[in-house]
Amino acid sequence: MSIINKKVTVGNLGAKVRSDCQVSLELKDTGGIQLAINSKVKAIFGKSIEKLCADVLHFFDIEHAVLELEDRGALPFVISARIEAALKQLIETDKEYLPEIIPENTTESKKEQFRFSRLYLPGNTPSMMINAGIHKPNGIILDLEDAVAPDKKEEARYLVRNALRAVNFYGAERMVRINQLPNGLDDLDFVVPHNVNLLLIPKCESADQIHQVEVRIAQIRKKTGVKHQIFFMPIIESALGVEKAFEIASSSDNVVAMAIGLEDFTADLGVQRTNEGIESFYARTRLVNACKAAGIQPIDSVFSDVSDMKALAENVKKSKALGFEGMGCIHPRQIVVIHENFAPETAQIEKAQKIIRAFEEAKTKGLGVVSLGTKMIDPPVVKRAETTLNLAIELGLISKNWLEEKE
Repeated sequence: MSIINKKVTVGNLGAKVRSDCQVSLELKDTGGIQLAINSKVKAIFGKSIEKLCADVLHFFDIEHAVLELEDRGALPFVISARIEAALKQLIETDKEYLPEIIPENTTESKKEQFRFSRLYLPGNTPSMMINAGIHKPNGIILDLEDAVAPDKKEEARYLVRNALRAVNFYGAERMVRINQLPNGLDDLDFVVPHNVNLLLIPKCESADQIHQVEVRIAQIRKKTGVKHQIFFMPIIESALGVEKAFEIASSSDNVVAMAIGLEDFTADLGVQRTNEGIESFYARTRLVNACKAAGIQPIDSVFSDVSDMKALAENVKKSKALGFEGMGCIHPRQIVVIHENFAPETAQIEKAQKIIRAFEEAKTKGLGVVSLGTKMIDPPVVKRAETTLNLAIELGLISKNWLEEKE
């Protein structure tokens, strides 16, 4: 084992930092393990923190080191991630110190599940990860790309890896936004084996980029034996990406949705982004059409004003009218507004119920033709009605046994 003789510091420290820590580590030739721990919970958990630090160092066969820990209420998965990130700047090893995986983080997602809201969380800020699931977004994105400073990206990988194993996201789809390729390919080693459900591929401009991700995942599967399904959501963020939208949407069976990132897209066009969205209307409709043609979900961009819920509601309604089936959010308070405005209206639900009742009645009578009043109902109409009702059931607007209930 080769050792680099220097002192490294990782993690976050500051007046507003919570649920995190800063680790300074220096390897020595003699002196044993020296721990200097400063923690606001030292009186209660000091012994446990000391044991964790010693255990991590012992796991990596470190016999002599000085480890300084400034703790601001970090959970064990955070402390161990910070120590490992520091240590791997000093030694070369393939070993990983992994927290136990909780059962809730072994659930797989489905290709056609609802993805109305996806909450972005900075990949190097554990305080935002810990309770994110209680806000009930459809998906939680641990972001390794734009939300992480360039000099923090390496240590964020360890934190995101541990969070995928140790944080209960309460049923939200576990998503990770990797970095722009080719750097994002190295992110895959940290997330693919650890129960990620879906990968967001930013600034996607070709089907080849999707294939590069698939090749790397296949290599990781061969090495680790990982078999669980991992879906993709490419993000279109440039004029070229818009023009290649259908190519990307249809590039792989693993692509289940495609999103548009309007901040980068409008920057690429050299125009200002507005709430009215005139400058992005073509791109958004082009993306929706490409997704529908490829049979995947179109997902709209985030709404950046977290204080204006009225404007957000209007934006969601416009998004839904264009054919989008979800959008991103950057604050938990946006989730309820997004869900409420993507939800089907009462008239839509009642019409869908009539269609399904007519369809079921026709099946019972052995009829090959389904009609509602004077109108014939074809299979696409039935499928759309089923989608509406499934959504209404998921949002609690109707009972799952509504068909058995009296009108």
